[in-house]
Amino acid sequence: MTTNTPQPPAAPSLAEASRFWLKLGFISFGGPAGQIAILHQELVERRRWISENRYLHALNYCMILPGPEAQQLATYIGWLLHKTPGALIAGGLFVLPSLLILIGLGWVYMRFGDLPAVAGLLYGIKPAVTAIVLFAAYRIGRRVLKNRWLWAMAAVAFIAIFALHLPFPLIVITAGLLGAAGGRWMPDRFAVGGGHGKAMANSGPAVIDDDTPPPAHAVFSRQRFYRLLGIGFGLWAVVLGGLCAGYGWQNGLTQMAWFFTKAAWLTFGGAYAVLPYVYEAAVEHYRWLTPQQMMDALALGETTPGPLVMINAFVGFVAGWGQAGLVTDSPFWAGVLAAVVVTYFTFLPSFLFILAGGPLVETTHGNVSFTAPLTAVTAAVVGVIVNLAVFFAYHVFWPHGWGGGFDGFSALLSLLALLALLRFKTGIIPVIAASAVAGGLWSFL
Repeated sequence: MTTNTPQPPAAPSLAEASRFWLKLGFISFGGPAGQIAILHQELVERRRWISENRYLHALNYCMILPGPEAQQLATYIGWLLHKTPGALIAGGLFVLPSLLILIGLGWVYMRFGDLPAVAGLLYGIKPAVTAIVLFAAYRIGRRVLKNRWLWAMAAVAFIAIFALHLPFPLIVITAGLLGAAGGRWMPDRFAVGGGHGKAMANSGPAVIDDDTPPPAHAVFSRQRFYRLLGIGFGLWAVVLGGLCAGYGWQNGLTQMAWFFTKAAWLTFGGAYAVLPYVYEAAVEHYRWLTPQQMMDALALGETTPGPLVMINAFVGFVAGWGQAGLVTDSPFWAGVLAAVVVTYFTFLPSFLFILAGGPLVETTHGNVSFTAPLTAVTAAVVGVIVNLAVFFAYHVFWPHGWGGGFDGFSALLSLLALLALLRFKTGIIPVIAASAVAGGLWSFL
């Protein structure tokens, strides 16, 4: 007598996996939460390429790294399945469709952004973006701010950036140092955990199951670690050095490469955390964009697939377009080149974290002395994001400054968007779409 024991599916070929990663790049709407849910539904429940517990283990790892966690999670799973080629394909195709779409939207925006129809849609989207940023602070805060110490860190971070105008990197570094001390002397105050809950019902045997031993390439090797670290540094140095040699250190492209390298290493807590830093540099320091263009960048980034940090690519496109002649006389191709450069330096560290650091960091999962600094940084990031929401609210509700009058319609639309997100659990895309329609109709009337 035989029993029908469920069998794991056949391991996908690299070609089959590549087709899925390409599809994912075009359907990954909804921000990190939506993208992580899509990955779970497709890879854990439907295709069974990875088990629930192994998926959560990978997710918790990616959550403690700087950078876009959903893109890193896809890179991680691609790496487990098909080594380095799988990681490059999974992570690259997660980003490429979004880059192409944002370049297209950037061209439309720079050519036709002043048309009444386009301006009306953006007028409605901006209040929704203000609500979305505040909602992001709420979501992260609910997951991280578990005690008065972490609440205090968030409040101090808000005061530091809002009232004292301290630079974002200084806030992040200080929070990390305080978290390291707290993890040593008060570990219970910083043992927040990943916040992803328990594993769901078993979907059946998987290609990478709970008891599947780590493949050889996922076992930590000091020699491999240093070799990949050297390769990653070489890829960064060669391109940055080439830009510097070809165009000079003060050239816009070189400065974008250097700035977005720093931004990539500071993206703890998601894209919303680094947006104040990008705003400070792109709008106030380098003057690549106007405040309104920065808000439009976030609005367009929310409506396209891929990681929200792809806003950086749009920032690069607009900056390159505005500096036509820095490498070419064509504004469009200057924008395209700048967008590609920004994307390269934004995501290079993410691949390095997975390929070089994955096996090493996995061994420290759950170690409070390792995770406490990251918990403290994420708590500080909540305060930084609230500051960003205040900044957006000011520019949306008082578009012409304090003396220019209060925009009651934008304030009402922002309140309704926040209510839809908090009370009715409406998705970000429907909120933005409804707000765009409302803004267009109001502008028309």
